[in-house]
Amino acid sequence: MFVLLFCITVVSVSAHSLKRNDAPVIGILAQESYSAPPNVTSYIAASYVKYLESAGARVVPVRINQTLEQYNSLFNSLNGILFPGGGANLITSGYATAAKIFYQLAIKANARGDYFPVWGTCLGLEELTFLTSGKLLLSTTNTNGVALPLVFTNESRESKMFSGFPADLLKALASEALTENSHRLSIATETFRNNPELSKFYRVLSTNSDEKTEFVSTMEAYDYPIYGTQWHPEKNTFEWTRAYIPHSPNAIKTTFFMADFFVNEAKKNFHKFASEVEERDALIYNYTPLYTRGTGSSFEQVYFF
Repeated sequence: MFVLLFCITVVSVSAHSLKRNDAPVIGILAQESYSAPPNVTSYIAASYVKYLESAGARVVPVRINQTLEQYNSLFNSLNGILFPGGGANLITSGYATAAKIFYQLAIKANARGDYFPVWGTCLGLEELTFLTSGKLLLSTTNTNGVALPLVFTNESRESKMFSGFPADLLKALASEALTENSHRLSIATETFRNNPELSKFYRVLSTNSDEKTEFVSTMEAYDYPIYGTQWHPEKNTFEWTRAYIPHSPNAIKTTFFMADFFVNEAKKNFHKFASEVEERDALIYNYTPLYTRGTGSSFEQVYFF
């Protein structure tokens, strides 16, 4: 009897494990660099890499200015993609071009039941609003270099993003300045609500204000695993160059729970590289980040390509 019960347990665990990919590989989109070392043209801040790795993912850099065939192949090898913050042009840059391709591939994949999550941070959220609406709808805000508490909307109670957060951390996010903002442009809440493409596609989970303009600070798509934050969850744990970046215990917990959420979304995808060699050659481990503090960079470390 003992042996029979043991066998049943093993089969049950094995069947459950087939529904989850515990070795997710997530792409991070690079962008143009204008102060890079010689012979490089793009970069990824190392904090984004550490952010995803800390929650159990491996990372592949998604280089700009690649062919459509290369992006298609990479899409079918990755389990999700992150559009990071930065200063790239939302329409004409290599960052924008690659983001559009991956966004469109993700929409098509998800529509046919191939679960592929997309995340946009800061510039990434702004890019998502452009890709979804087809319009540049951003407003100038006084939000470059400030930590803020989130103003949660009623829709946040139904969100996937915050459903796994402890109640005490959600309370802290609403009352403590735990979210770091480094943006001069924002999508105003009124503009968002008045645009049918955006308001039908995304639910607004939180807003913030610079005391003049209320803007969307966190959003998620209703029907797709597509998410965006105007603030930087990765900075609390991994960036130290600016005094306004929060490093309190609750700030660190925020980083962890945000990363944990997105990596778990990527675990629902089962794309894979054609071979172990191809996967190995694509991973970020093939590159060495440079320590950039003291060079005027806002990042501790940067990968250049």
